[in-house]
Amino acid sequence: MKERAQRLALFSAIEGGSAFWSREIDERGAPAVLDRLRNNAYDSIKHAAIVHKVQEFESAAAFQSIEKSGAHFIIPGDVLWPQRVDELESPPIGLIVKGNLEILSNPSLAIVGTRNPTPYGVRIAGDFAAGFVDREWDIVSGGAYGIDTAAHRGALVAEGRTIAVIASGIDLHYPSGNMRLFDEICENGAIVSEVMPGVSALPHRFLTRNRLIAALSQATLVVEAAFRSGSLRTARDAAELMRPVMAIPGPINSPSSEGCHRLIGERAAELVTSVADAVELISAL
Repeated sequence: MKERAQRLALFSAIEGGSAFWSREIDERGAPAVLDRLRNNAYDSIKHAAIVHKVQEFESAAAFQSIEKSGAHFIIPGDVLWPQRVDELESPPIGLIVKGNLEILSNPSLAIVGTRNPTPYGVRIAGDFAAGFVDREWDIVSGGAYGIDTAAHRGALVAEGRTIAVIASGIDLHYPSGNMRLFDEICENGAIVSEVMPGVSALPHRFLTRNRLIAALSQATLVVEAAFRSGSLRTARDAAELMRPVMAIPGPINSPSSEGCHRLIGERAAELVTSVADAVELISAL
């Protein structure tokens, strides 16, 4: 329990994805890093905000806020900790999870893409999600509008399980229009967050959560994405983890497919046109 509280203190103060703090925790251990922060052993100007949060941290109140949200705080070493995330260059200090914790290490496919999809993209995302659910895989995505929502819904319609990795606190249901979807996800699946309850979804948190989507999954599929899409970051993160990356081709004049075509053209993703293609590719790799 002591280490869990120590990690929660760091978790509440340090933004996810920090290479510096990941190295510190890996080399010194969470208890030592926490002690050093409390004793102002780090640059007091550069890390002032983190030091302040650590010194103001109240363990009981923090755990209560997580429990009130119906969630759990898990850390490395826990039986249900998804060890795949430890392969990241900057692994999470911990994770707040609501729903079915037991599925976090199951075979899973990440399906990501634009928030403004075409009907084609929505259909393809749902079809691939359902196809992989039929093969007893879970679906991981980001809970956002567009392709994310289509992937989650495709898994649910096929009576499968899905995991939403969100960029806000577990209690905020961001985006609010997906509140009902999040409730449905939690019935058999899970929602995962790397920030404390009540923390807003800021732009940089979407980028850091993308690495978790990639890490929780054994492969990543990009359905529709603009030329400069955050989904491409998820694809790059998956590639850095040596996980299969796939992309769906679209019309050559469709802005919604420019990112997919870019990945395929740069050989950063394999072109797939069916669930069978994707399954065969993943099996081969």
